Amino acid sequence: MKNLGIIIIEKTGVIKTLCIKEYNPNELYKKCGFTKSDGFEKQTEWIKKVDKVTYEISVYAKKIGKANYENKYEFPPPIDKDLFYGSCAIICKKMNLDKTFEYINITIPIWDKIYEALMGGFEDLSKCAKEDEEEEDELDNIPNSKKTKTGYLKDGFIVDGDTESDIELDDSDDTEETEDEEEEEDIPKRKNIKKKKKIENDDNEDINVDITSELQEEPFSDEEN
Repeated sequence: MKNLGIIIIEKTGVIKTLCIKEYNPNELYKKCGFTKSDGFEKQTEWIKKVDKVTYEISVYAKKIGKANYENKYEFPPPIDKDLFYGSCAIICKKMNLDKTFEYINITIPIWDKIYEALMGGFEDLSKCAKEDEEEEDELDNIPNSKKTKTGYLKDGFIVDGDTESDIELDDSDDTEETEDEEEEEDIPKRKNIKKKKKIENDDNEDINVDITSELQEEPFSDEEN
């Protein structure tokens, strides 16, 4: 076939188109920059209907190559996990009314549509953002009495910023006084405490002197004298 437009995907992932004057599948490896055809073959074939047109897309690539020559392009399944080396080629055919396929020139816009369909479609982020803006806020229908000052729902987890936590602090002074009182109660009352004191006389002899003092409790009465 003459003047066939194909797509070349370079190892960096860049997509470009190439017009082949005389298309020969056996010479396709040369268009991808290889000097030998060893290992360069069809890796997969998709049949996909896009915009009421049924396409047959073939991918030619090499699975054997040198390090740092890995192709960085992300292909659709079932070759999404395969590792290719160097450049890859994409050839396209279109189904005719008689169910036969014929080669057609594939352009980047056509490939983009086919690629999107093969990947399962992509979400339009700008459309989603607009829908989010138009979506009604559930809190708009909640009375202000059930919301915090910052506009959140009072659900037991979010509290107002002015709310102070009720924290009970221990009074260290009261604790110390209580301990002192307990210690005093444990001291038994003593009576008739006898003490002896050693003194020295003129002859340097120790003499024990009884300095006993009797401590007695006086009865306590509420009656006045």
